[in-house]
Amino acid sequence: MPNRRTVLASSALAAAPLVLPAAVFAQTRKNAIVLGMTLEPAGLDPTAAAASSIAEVTLYNLYETLTKINADGSVTPLLAERWVVSPDLKTLTFQLRRGVKFHNGEPFDAQAVKFSFERAAGEKSTNKDKRLFANLQVQVADTHTVVLVSAEIDPDLPFLLGQATAVIVEPKSADGNATQPVGTGPYRLTSYNRGASLVLEAWDGYRNAAAIPLKKATFRFIGDPAAQGAALQAGDVDIFARFAPRSVPQFKGNPRFQVVVGGSRAKTIVAINHRRKPLDDVRVRRAISAAIDRKAMIEGAADGYGVPIGSHYVPGALGYVDTTGINPFDVNKAKALLAEAGVKTPLELTVTLPPTPYARQGGEVLVAQLARIGIVAKLQNVEWAQWLSGTYGNKNYDLSIISHVEPFDLGNYAKADYYWGYRSPAFDALYDKIRSTGDGAERARLLGDAQRLLAQDAANVFLYQPQWVTVAHKNLKGFWKDMPIFVNDLGAMAWA
Repeated sequence: MPNRRTVLASSALAAAPLVLPAAVFAQTRKNAIVLGMTLEPAGLDPTAAAASSIAEVTLYNLYETLTKINADGSVTPLLAERWVVSPDLKTLTFQLRRGVKFHNGEPFDAQAVKFSFERAAGEKSTNKDKRLFANLQVQVADTHTVVLVSAEIDPDLPFLLGQATAVIVEPKSADGNATQPVGTGPYRLTSYNRGASLVLEAWDGYRNAAAIPLKKATFRFIGDPAAQGAALQAGDVDIFARFAPRSVPQFKGNPRFQVVVGGSRAKTIVAINHRRKPLDDVRVRRAISAAIDRKAMIEGAADGYGVPIGSHYVPGALGYVDTTGINPFDVNKAKALLAEAGVKTPLELTVTLPPTPYARQGGEVLVAQLARIGIVAKLQNVEWAQWLSGTYGNKNYDLSIISHVEPFDLGNYAKADYYWGYRSPAFDALYDKIRSTGDGAERARLLGDAQRLLAQDAANVFLYQPQWVTVAHKNLKGFWKDMPIFVNDLGAMAWA
């Protein structure tokens, strides 16, 4: 595989100290860690829901995949020891690791892989990558050999099989994974205080348990940016990835901490619900796009930590083209487009915002910028579970601000039932060509065409590529700087 690519707690809960006093915690710090997270996962089964917060807790910790995505975007073996790709690029043969067991003692084998992938493709599946698995035929050659036959050429398949949607689950326990996760990973869930924290502890039955430095990891869910900073300063949290940029200055120059700015493949957008009038009119969507000053949004929403984008694609990815000039900031043009579409102002729209700081801060900027073209935007703040069920699930919104963090998610625009409701036969045909093209140069060209089409259709308002900030104790090592996918790889972390 080519080496490329890529909160629910209240302020009061968030600010509350851990039960252990600081002095006692310091004594156990060499084999334990406390991680802060902005969003609490809605469940612990990454194959059942789309939220990236699930993977931040579970991927490579509780569950494992055939392949592993590394911080630099490269792909290496994990539950598979190796794999071979056929000359036609459609068949991958995986040799599985031997002697691996699930947390409940059941053996990991080719049948477990077959079950996991067929479950992901099944009629009742809610896996966000269901289409990927539906295109795979899973053949068991023997106990430790799996053959995947893809209906389409997909050079990215080894990478995709390292994502959380491709975790291997134990058949008898799979239905309970949302609350009682069973995987092959080095950790097990030992407690979960909903709305506040959960605890993972190292599993003695792991195939290489002695090589795991950290024996206990506590995840604390802290949505309020001020409380996040306070928890770090007090020593109640050792590391906070995707830290609120507005709170970063207090840690710069502080010898107790390291502040790391990393890259991502995320796309922060203003999502537009095409199912609602007048947002189904491309002229209205272009008007909204033209009303937004991306640089002002980056400053206001991300405190300067971002790179402008003009489509659902980011610099550094295969085939990236700069499309920021297709819908540039132009207030007069935006007003003219609304008039051309017959929209009478003031036009009232609701902006539904999840609890992440970039969304809440960005919402204030969006209101001010839309007001200049006669759009009255009303902010509606919701919690993460509400956003997932109401906005993402039930499509109940006009506009929303959200970061899509998956590296390869252009295909969402080819999904008829996806939450923004974009429909384009031209894009569907183009994406099919992308999926079936094995030649790298041709694939890059087609990806460029797809980016231009999304920009021209103003499928959403494409704002910026986030730069993620991690604040950590100075002695902690092994955490990821860049984020090709969102994980907290506990097995790689240790105290210096």
